Amino acid sequence: MSFVARQQHVSQWFTALQGTICQGLEGLEASAPPSSSSFQEPGIFHQKTWRRPGGGGGTMSMLSKGRVFEKAGVNVSTVFGTLSQEMREKVPGNTAEFWASGLSLVVHPLSPYVPMIHMNIRHISTDLSWFGGGIDLTPVFPEEHETRGFHHCLHMLCEKHDPSYYPRFKKWADDYFFLPHRNEPRGIGGIFYDHLQEDWEKDWQFTKDVGNQFLSIYKPIVRKKWHQPWGETEKNQQLKKRGRYVEFNLLWDKGTQFGIHTKGSIEAIFMSLPPMASWDFLR
Repeated sequence: MSFVARQQHVSQWFTALQGTICQGLEGLEASAPPSSSSFQEPGIFHQKTWRRPGGGGGTMSMLSKGRVFEKAGVNVSTVFGTLSQEMREKVPGNTAEFWASGLSLVVHPLSPYVPMIHMNIRHISTDLSWFGGGIDLTPVFPEEHETRGFHHCLHMLCEKHDPSYYPRFKKWADDYFFLPHRNEPRGIGGIFYDHLQEDWEKDWQFTKDVGNQFLSIYKPIVRKKWHQPWGETEKNQQLKKRGRYVEFNLLWDKGTQFGIHTKGSIEAIFMSLPPMASWDFLR
C-alpha cells in the first residue's frame, strides 16, 4: 500500500468508527429508562462539519441532554499543511509539512456514578510516520473492582499485540493523565502511547483494536451504574471532578495544544469540556 493510500485508508477507517461508536452510545440511550433525574427523550448525535483554512477539516458528532449522557462528543478530523516554527520544535521530523488524522471522544455522563471516559487514536506524518492514542477512565467515586476490571480489559487488549505494551502504556498513562499543579491523577488511568513506529501494519492493527474495543469496555460499566440513585451531594462531587478535567485539558493536554497551534476548529477542540463544572473552593 502506498503512502497516500495508507493515509486515505486510515482517515476512512476513523470516519467509519465514528459512526459505529455513535450508534453504540445511542443504543445505550434508547435502552435506558427515563428517571426523575434525567431528560426524558433518548439523546441522539448531531453532526457538524468544519474546514481548516490551511488544509483539511473534520466532522463533529455531539449528543447532549440524553437519558444517560449529559454530553458526548465523537470527533474525526484529517488535517494537513505546514507546521508553525513553534510546532516544528515539538513534532518529530525534519520537514514543516504534516498530515494528521484521528478520532477523539469524550463522554460526560449525567449520573455521577457513571465514569467519564476519553479515547483518542491518531496517525501523524511528517517525513516520519507514527501512531498514538489511548483510553482512560475518570470515575467520580472510584471502586476497586471497577478499576481492576477496566485495566484487565486493557491488559488483554495489549497482550494480543505485544506483552510489553500494557506495562509500558499503563505507566505512560499514569504519568500523562496527571495534574502536576494539584499533585493528583485525573482518574484511574488506562493506556497511553505516542510515536509508535515499530512496524506500520502492526502499529495500525493495535490502534484499530483500541478503537474497536471502546464500546465493549465502556458499555458494561455504564449499564451497571446508570440505575444507581444519586442526589445533589453526588452531583456536586461530579461537578468538582469535572473541574479537574477542565484544568487538565486546558493546561496539559497535548491534543488540545496541537489543535490550537495547527489552527483546527476551536469548537471541536473544546468538545472535551463538560457542559457544567464547579470550582466551589468555599466548601
